[in-house]
Amino acid sequence: MRLLFLYGLPGVGKLTVARKLSELTGCKLFHNHLTVDLLLSVFDFGSPEFVELRETIWLSVFETAVEINLPTMIFTFNPENTVRQEFIDKTVRMISSQGGKVTFVEVTCEPAELERRLDTPDRRRHKKLISIELFRRLKANGTFDSPVLPPPELTVNTTSESPTQIAMQIARDLKLPLAGATN
Repeated sequence: MRLLFLYGLPGVGKLTVARKLSELTGCKLFHNHLTVDLLLSVFDFGSPEFVELRETIWLSVFETAVEINLPTMIFTFNPENTVRQEFIDKTVRMISSQGGKVTFVEVTCEPAELERRLDTPDRRRHKKLISIELFRRLKANGTFDSPVLPPPELTVNTTSESPTQIAMQIARDLKLPLAGATN
């Protein structure tokens, strides 16, 4: 299995790009807020129970995807300091030990554009960070500096390109087959 690990700061467009990439390629999309939103209904963000269950769910989904020979899966991720470094290490070890590969794709955006995007209906629906002031405070405090990820195989900047253009760039640069394409 190939795990496309799309990561970046809140508001850079990870989920929007991942949805387009999934449409273009037919790859399954497992975005981190599926798990986060589930757990927030019961546990406080960052509580020991939340952290343990979040990582257990993420890893269980990856493990099962490998077991059923899912060819490629897209995962969106926001590095932040409640995620333990061992989650990243376990993910890479688990996938590679089964002959798979984790491909890290960094999604970036100019700071002014990122802040403009923070408060949207879609971000509110997924209980995502929407406050510019809180984002600035978290960033200044180093909240998004860990865990440490391996160097990305690809970095994309979503500031001025459409999600479809970025998804096409990812598919092209990573040599992903397009859905419905024949060789």
